[in-house]
Parts: sequence; C-alpha cells; structure tokens
Amino acid sequence: MKSKFYFSLILFLLFLSGCGKDENPEAGNETNGKTTAVFNPNLTYGSVTDQDGNIYKTIKVGSQTWMAENLRTTKYNDGTEIKDITDESIWLNDWKSYKDGAYCNYNNTKDNDTIATYGRLYNAYTLKGGKLAPKGWHVSTDEDWEVLKKFVGYTDVDKLKEKGDLHWQGQSPGSNETGFTALGGGSRNDLGFEYINFKANWWIYTLDSDSTCPYVQIHTDYSNIFINSKDKNVGLSVRCVKD
Repeated sequence: MKSKFYFSLILFLLFLSGCGKDENPEAGNETNGKTTAVFNPNLTYGSVTDQDGNIYKTIKVGSQTWMAENLRTTKYNDGTEIKDITDESIWLNDWKSYKDGAYCNYNNTKDNDTIATYGRLYNAYTLKGGKLAPKGWHVSTDEDWEVLKKFVGYTDVDKLKEKGDLHWQGQSPGSNETGFTALGGGSRNDLGFEYINFKANWWIYTLDSDSTCPYVQIHTDYSNIFINSKDKNVGLSVRCVKD
C-alpha cells in the first residue's frame, strides 16, 4: 500500500511541475535587468539564453524564429569578453582606426533595465568570426531580412514595430502584429549618441572586408524598411535569428 501511495504522490508532483511551465516566459532576469518593451499579449513567445545569462523572448514570424529583443551580451559565445568603450576620446578621435570588436550602452547607461529594454550598441567588428550570437543562432543576414520583408510586406513595417509610444516618438504607429517588437534603439558614432526612440538600426552580417557594413533601419515616421551601409566603427543594435 505504501508503495502505491508514494507512486501516486510522485505522479501528482510531476503533474504540478508540468503545469508550472511558462509557455510565454518573461524576458530579462533579476541579475541582468528586466525589459519594459511592450510585447504582443496575443502571441506566444519562446525564449533563448545568451552567453551572459540574459534571457530573450523569441518569436516565430513566418518560417523564421527571431529574437524579439535587441542583443545585449558582453561576451562572444566562446566566453571571450567584448570591450566596453565608454571613453569619449576613442569614439571622437580613434574611431576610424579602431578595428577591434566593441560595444557601448546608449548614453553609457549602467541601468540594467534600460539595457535590457534597448540592448547594447555594437560596432560591426564584433560580427567577425560569427561568435556574437548565442550558439544555435546567428546575427541576421541580408537573406533573413528579405524573407522577413516578403512575409510582412515591404511597406507594412508597422507590423514589426512595438505598439504605442513608450519607445517610439513619431507619426507612424506600430501594431506589433508579428510580435517582432522593434523599438528605437538609436546609435553611436564619433559625434555621440543619437536617435533613441526614433530609429531602430541593426547590423546585417556580412563576410565583406570593406570598411563599411550594411544595416537595416526602421524609422518612427515611415512604413518602409530601409537598407544602407555605415562605417564598421559605428555602434548599432543587433538582432539574431535561429539557425
């Protein structure tokens, strides 16, 4: 009788643990900050953890699975630290000659919740070697963006934008129908930080050894996805796609 009782108890505990699984996990964590991004409450998100222990929401858009947040790791996926450049003189005077992978936070903030919300800004040299994304993922490529644009429509970028004006200031409201949750993470160049809540900019992974690198831009006032190029030393956001 005792064996039957303990067997029944184990089954009951297993049932409770299964019921407790979170199918729509919270992004962020207590150690590394909690995002204030507004996700689509009608969609089910997955999750992925990077090499720093940051937890990101992920979303399936068509045939692809994207991070629904900007990357914020401080390490490559082999454990190597990425240099955090807060020195204004390096950005102002040495940025053209600086060719090592580096990142910064917008306005050099140390607030973990702000970093969790907007992610970090990386120069394009961090893309070299393909180790910036968590293992099993990769920095978004031109092909990835083409697939995404075809799925949502070339002039329907509002389906990708976070809904509301918490992290967007402008006249083109987002619906976040896809759950992608794009927000205006801004950028960093030799003149300083700019365009937070106005422009979302993401590097496009490329093997090109040129001094410039392609990037994708979503603007608060427009419904198109723009692709252009910038010097590799500029700091932009990064989005990753599952392999």
